[in-house]
Amino acid sequence: MFRSRSKEAQSPATEPVEDLTPQRDPQAPKGRPTPKRREAQAQRRSISKPPADRKEAAKRAREARRADMARQRQALATGDERYLPLRDRGQPRRFARDFIDSKWHVAEFFLPIAVLILILSIVPSVQAKNISLVLWMGVIAMIIVDSVLTARRLKKALRERFPDENLRGVTMYAIMRTLQMRRMRLPKPQIARGESPRR
Repeated sequence: MFRSRSKEAQSPATEPVEDLTPQRDPQAPKGRPTPKRREAQAQRRSISKPPADRKEAAKRAREARRADMARQRQALATGDERYLPLRDRGQPRRFARDFIDSKWHVAEFFLPIAVLILILSIVPSVQAKNISLVLWMGVIAMIIVDSVLTARRLKKALRERFPDENLRGVTMYAIMRTLQMRRMRLPKPQIARGESPRR
């Protein structure tokens, strides 16, 4: 009857409150890949404390750039979409790379043929110079024809595979890839010749 109201108000607050947040099963997957030790250490260092001065900030920025470049180099070798440069990202561009890498193209032999033409043009013989000129014109014509046919086939395949995607620049991206020798292409080819492009 004479109890103070302050005690009554405090009594319900002392009751234990159940934690209703669901706990994750330790055996359940995280839903994301485990970062590499080097990446995790770099991230911890950057989050742990703010830089003390401009020199420290510049050092951290260099380390972050170095880590990004290392991830990008690895992605160019393995085709990991997450860390590829912006110009190489996206399903249409991956399909275009596979489309080019699965076939032979005249343009990929341009460099060795150009060296041969150069040697023939240096030889002090009119016949050799004429052969080099004809060879040069023939190679250029074959590259143009092959590029036009490849572009048409690729455009058709892209429209069928990605009807709702923005395909601007994808065909030219693929044609430029044909000009590189297969072993020098970046990102590295992920399929063998004769295989179908990945889905």
